[in-house]
Amino acid sequence: MCVAAAEAEGDEEIVELPTFTLQDFRTLAVAPAASAVQPAPDTLKGMHTNVYAEAQGQQFATELGGFPVQVRAVPVQYAWDYGDGGALGPTELSGAPLEEGAWDVETDTSHVYTETGDYAVTLTTWFYGEYSVAGGPWLPVAGLNDVASAPVPISVWRSTVRNYADDCLQNPQGAGC
Repeated sequence: MCVAAAEAEGDEEIVELPTFTLQDFRTLAVAPAASAVQPAPDTLKGMHTNVYAEAQGQQFATELGGFPVQVRAVPVQYAWDYGDGGALGPTELSGAPLEEGAWDVETDTSHVYTETGDYAVTLTTWFYGEYSVAGGPWLPVAGLNDVASAPVPISVWRSTVRNYADDCLQNPQGAGC
């Protein structure tokens, strides 16, 4: 029977269990968070554009030094690069989707674009890890695993509003008709 050194009695074999490192954690295929932008694929200059992440905890079974290892990865921090020089994070806030049809709603993760153009919103999610070697206690991985999501393209447009006094039914040739 294998036991930890502190628990060894008499002639029991002492086996040094391996440590699952951050480098080991980064070799796992941790799925990136799904990144979303609202409204998309187009938004308006000067309007709040909502971004949010959807990430799930994940479990892995691997082997290290001949020992079976169970690993848990839990999303704990998020950072967005809005593509125009603006950024948010790292933050514990993952954001949330807006209600159907909602526009220009300020959220904890929203961004206001000040220039028109095409941008790519990128998201990095940091995962906390813990591991168990050969059914032993769960131990923390020293450090966080940062995982990048695929960029989300967004086009920022401008909108011009004009008010007209003409009644288009009475004057179909009037301004704005």
